[in-house]
Amino acid sequence: MGWFNADDYWWSRLIIERGVAVIYLCAFLAAARQNRALIGTHGLTPVPRYLAYRSFRQAPTLFQLRYTDRLAAGVAWTGVLLAAALAVGAADLVPLPVAMAGWLVLWALYLSIVNVGQLWYGFGWESLLLETGFLVVFLGNDHVAPPVVTLWLLRWLLFRVEFGAGLIKMRGDSCWRDLTCLYYHHETQPMPGPLSWWFHHLPRPLHRVEVAANHVAQLIVPFGLFAPQPVATWAAAVVIVTQLWLILSGNFAWLNWLALLAGFAAVDPSRVLPAHLLTHPATGAAPVWFQVAVLGCAAAVAVLSYYPVLNLLSRRQRMNQSYNHFHLVNSYGAFGVVGRTRYEVVIEGTMDRQLTDATVWHEYRFKGKPGAVGRLPRQWAPYHLRLDWLMWFAALSPSYADPWFRPLLHRLLTGDPATLRLLGANPFRDHPPRYVRARLYHYRFTTFTELRHEHAWWHREPAGLFHPATTLDRHVRHR
Repeated sequence: MGWFNADDYWWSRLIIERGVAVIYLCAFLAAARQNRALIGTHGLTPVPRYLAYRSFRQAPTLFQLRYTDRLAAGVAWTGVLLAAALAVGAADLVPLPVAMAGWLVLWALYLSIVNVGQLWYGFGWESLLLETGFLVVFLGNDHVAPPVVTLWLLRWLLFRVEFGAGLIKMRGDSCWRDLTCLYYHHETQPMPGPLSWWFHHLPRPLHRVEVAANHVAQLIVPFGLFAPQPVATWAAAVVIVTQLWLILSGNFAWLNWLALLAGFAAVDPSRVLPAHLLTHPATGAAPVWFQVAVLGCAAAVAVLSYYPVLNLLSRRQRMNQSYNHFHLVNSYGAFGVVGRTRYEVVIEGTMDRQLTDATVWHEYRFKGKPGAVGRLPRQWAPYHLRLDWLMWFAALSPSYADPWFRPLLHRLLTGDPATLRLLGANPFRDHPPRYVRARLYHYRFTTFTELRHEHAWWHREPAGLFHPATTLDRHVRHR
């Protein structure tokens, strides 16, 4: 490894670049399939209304020039195609400047979506994808060796992700300090996966060991990413294994996948791969302009790291905070507070003309969030179901749903096709319902005995009314 070239890390670069391209593909695919209903011209929180009060400086996006649903779909599907091309190695077949331009276009397109995405895009992994995607621009392709500087920038990013998450836990909920958070987390997390029921029922002493191991992995191990080899590889391996454990235990979109990929920036392939796999394509010396670009990126990251470092040192640490509208060099963290009980909002509709105690209500099913008690949670990550996630926040507090929940009910009353495509099952295929309402339920995982006898993964009990029954006319008057 020279001062600039990390010749032995070409396998690491290949994994990072191809992996990030796949994550981009998932993100753009989610935008193409969901955004028309969420933020389209007639969506729940329309982009034109949002941009009417924001300048380019406040929201840098291509859509400042013009927004239509067709243009937005074109941006999303262009991102899908470009990401797919990069995922199969197109960047290595073109000159270095073209490859860098491809990654930069991908970043700019996704930035344009995030900056009009409003609360639907208010997740830490959006900023993480943009920051990681921007650094990948400076990883090069097969025409040059991976730059040492960019690999270190990726390690710095991973350090902030892990150490920030560890600190937010220790400074937050007391259950992280007394090692009991995993008594609840697998059951109350936003979107459980197919193995979450089993994780929840692990012995409690093992849960305490998991939490203690998490503290080690997030508060101690990240410092090893900056140590000489082979310590850096060992530290990265711990991070990668930890992220795989999190991937198995729940659905967190592409958060864990990006952290896992960044870990490969610290993995020395010569220490984990057999010699016959280490032969790498011939690479030339990095051109001067590329070296200048990489060093310029490093200087920008150093300057922009000021506020994230202050945030890490602050007792009032904020998680998932961006300090600029380009989402570069952010603060990260999650689950500073862990819920002890799970509530779900269940939306129901009926065709009855008059509501009585005998009215039969039919539930709308969502794709990812818990609903039917006999339905095993599905694996969706790294794909992201945005409405399902916001429904989880709505169950925590109705204020989360203020901007979009009534419009959602209105779309259901009108049978809006784009909105219905966001759902898993529509009980009113022939005609929209006359009334809709939303009820709140307390959910918990069943026990082993209940699963065996009732064939149900969840048990639920009514916990009140979330939104009263409304008709189309009443809903229009409320608005």
